[in-house]
Amino acid sequence: MSSVPSLYLVIALAPLLGAILAGLFGTGFMGNFISRRGSHLITIALMVVSTVGSFVVLSDVINGARFDGTLYTWSMLGQAKLEIGFLIDPLTALMMVVVTFVSLMVHIYTIGYMADDPGYQRFFAYISLFTFSMLMLVMSNNMVQLFFGWEAVGLVSYLLIGFWYTRPTAIFANMKAFVINRVGDFGFVLGIGLLFAYAGSMHYGDVFKQADQLAGLKLPGSDWMLLTVACICLFIGAMGKSAQVPLHAWLPDSMEGPTPISALIHAATMVTAGIFMVARFSPLFELSNTALSFVIVIGSIGALFLGILGIVQNDIKRVVAYSTLSQLGYMTVALGASAYSVAIFHLMTHAFFKALLFLGAGSVIIGMHHNQDIRTMGGLRKYMPITWITFLIGTLSLVGTPFFSGFYSKEHIIEAAGAANVWGASFAHYATLIGVFVTSLYSFRVYFLVFHGKERFDSHGHGHGHGHDHDHHDAGHGGHGGKPHESPWVVTLPLVLLAIPSIIIGYLVIDPLLFGGYFKGVITVLASHPAMHELTVGWHGPVAYAMHAFTSVPFMLMIAGAVIAYYCYVINDKVPATIHKTFGWLNTILENKYYVDWFNEQVIARGVRCIGTGLWKGGDRGIIDGVIINGASRLVVAFAAFGKRLQSGYIYHYAFAMIVGLMVLITFFVLVHK
Repeated sequence: MSSVPSLYLVIALAPLLGAILAGLFGTGFMGNFISRRGSHLITIALMVVSTVGSFVVLSDVINGARFDGTLYTWSMLGQAKLEIGFLIDPLTALMMVVVTFVSLMVHIYTIGYMADDPGYQRFFAYISLFTFSMLMLVMSNNMVQLFFGWEAVGLVSYLLIGFWYTRPTAIFANMKAFVINRVGDFGFVLGIGLLFAYAGSMHYGDVFKQADQLAGLKLPGSDWMLLTVACICLFIGAMGKSAQVPLHAWLPDSMEGPTPISALIHAATMVTAGIFMVARFSPLFELSNTALSFVIVIGSIGALFLGILGIVQNDIKRVVAYSTLSQLGYMTVALGASAYSVAIFHLMTHAFFKALLFLGAGSVIIGMHHNQDIRTMGGLRKYMPITWITFLIGTLSLVGTPFFSGFYSKEHIIEAAGAANVWGASFAHYATLIGVFVTSLYSFRVYFLVFHGKERFDSHGHGHGHGHDHDHHDAGHGGHGGKPHESPWVVTLPLVLLAIPSIIIGYLVIDPLLFGGYFKGVITVLASHPAMHELTVGWHGPVAYAMHAFTSVPFMLMIAGAVIAYYCYVINDKVPATIHKTFGWLNTILENKYYVDWFNEQVIARGVRCIGTGLWKGGDRGIIDGVIINGASRLVVAFAAFGKRLQSGYIYHYAFAMIVGLMVLITFFVLVHK
């Protein structure tokens, strides 16, 4: 076992310890020694330790510290070692801070949001275990540990999405997420297997050193370049985890889980794992233009077309979920454009403002007494001032308002797509541009319908929505009526703490992250991919960049989306109904989510069931049971019956058989010796 700094172990294992204590001793599994209050105190205290440690590591990394060491060797395959170890570099340190800080905010928020839920201790155990899994993923220095963390976040997300396991829709949603992610993970395993087979190692450094050699190999029996196939397989894994088209359908349905999970899974952890992985493997992706083209096209489709679906959603959480799908598409576009640092930059800013929006949506659900339908809200600004201002900050950051964090990262993705030289870059550029208008439209639609305009909730504050969380009284205010109200401080404090980086973090860190060499030696970009060079040439500081944006096309598109949303949902609310009536056919397509779910359920799932039934009836029952097993027994019975007939009991029958046998033997020997 190599010398691993104890701080790294503490950061990774503190959430695991919290999960074990709350899960085993607070849920009745091994007793109820830890109370509800004790479970959140223990898990939050350990998350504070992990978060503070992550900031210390980030500070050390900024000052030049690096670490790549083995914790222990798990197994040996010939000369190849399968190890558990840590890689601490600028990319890892940044991800550790994002994951632990957002997770800490979610832990605090959960005290208020899940106050009356009977599964309180179990929930804290799950989210701590989720954080541990994500930390193991981002801190890994090899593909074995990466895959362990990859599968662990998938498993825990299954538990979290189906947290309310008595609800059929939650069970369907978590099974859907699990199955779709297994499709992506099949490609991921193939990619890892190819790299291991030809590089002979699971260690990142060893594989990356052989990148040029791997780039010259072809997949046996084909003209495909080995590295292209491996990178596409790896990205298929990312398509599942990071919800890229067509493996995206699980993410909106995962809103069946409690709102804190929506923030944790869809802001800073599971869905960003694929983005992180591609950035980590940049030395390989850079050597395959085909793989990069595949990445940028998939990302641009998601950025535009999945964002459009947010316009027709009426559940406040689902609108934010489709926003996540769109923003993940933006990050993927940056990866395909070889602007890996920009993708990670947007991953970071998105983690803050999207967690803010999800938790803000949860605060609205609390204030509205568990109603989630935005059509039954309105005018909440005066009832929920803290939620209102923080939700507005998150919205402004999401749509790319100059000087807000989301603006700096999102704007650079659009420019990177325009400067990229891979196939599909032009489509990506226009898709991300149009996506600015779409994002602004659905974001301000939610904002205006919820916080402005006339009050559309009834005198009891319940509305007429189709919310889900209200079935479980998960917000700590179960069942009382009355006007909307501001959430308790344990809910609003995380909102305020997340609103601060949503405003300033982009301005503060863009220089070192994108243009100051922070990722030097970690992320590889070839000279043949000029996107980052073009961005560097045009960079003149965050203030000048933001001031110039006021005259740019994206800013005009953002304003257009906001103005249209204001007119349609505040000034003249009859316009949406008219558009809906005029373009009913289009609305049907959008409400059915481009029929992706229908295709998955009626074509793929039904086809698989038919194949499975055929294999069961024809293969298992017909061939294996009917022919091989039962056929063999019937053959034995037939031989036995035939033998029974030969055993007549008459001596002259046996004498005749002996004479015939003797004649056959004599004939055989005569023929052989001739």
